Amino acid sequence: MPTDGWLRTGDKGKIDSEGYLSITGRVKDIFKTSKGKYVAPAPLEDLLVMHPDIEACLVTGVNLVQPLGLVILSPEAVARSAAKESKVALTESLTQHLKTINARLEPHEKLDCLAVITTPWTPENGLVTPTLKVKRPRIEEAYASQYEGWLSQGKPVVWAKA
Repeated sequence: MPTDGWLRTGDKGKIDSEGYLSITGRVKDIFKTSKGKYVAPAPLEDLLVMHPDIEACLVTGVNLVQPLGLVILSPEAVARSAAKESKVALTESLTQHLKTINARLEPHEKLDCLAVITTPWTPENGLVTPTLKVKRPRIEEAYASQYEGWLSQGKPVVWAKA
């Protein structure tokens, strides 16, 4: 225990009205948009995974005007998306989910779009740990070159190339 009584874990938290501490993310995961605003991705990711078809996600936005969400669909949703009508319905559902989430966020936190990625993140491809925790730097490195293309489409939901 440090002499000042504080244990520095690198976690970010908040204390509620009853005095309980909740961990809200990691200090090192916080990123800065091109507007100079800091965004903590963990609370946004917690909201995104509430959609029944989203299996995993990552919110990013280093040096972007607004953050964006990368979402991995469940295997069932990926299978359904093969049919055009089902893909349209899934896109509409994800668009509504994004609108609902953005209505709850501060202006600098609002997600510009969701990029739907149908290739799973696995320990084998190095995008998650063996305990299925996302490897944020590795995922950002893998997809960063596509951010501008996704954002330039001006759509709330874009489908990444497999």
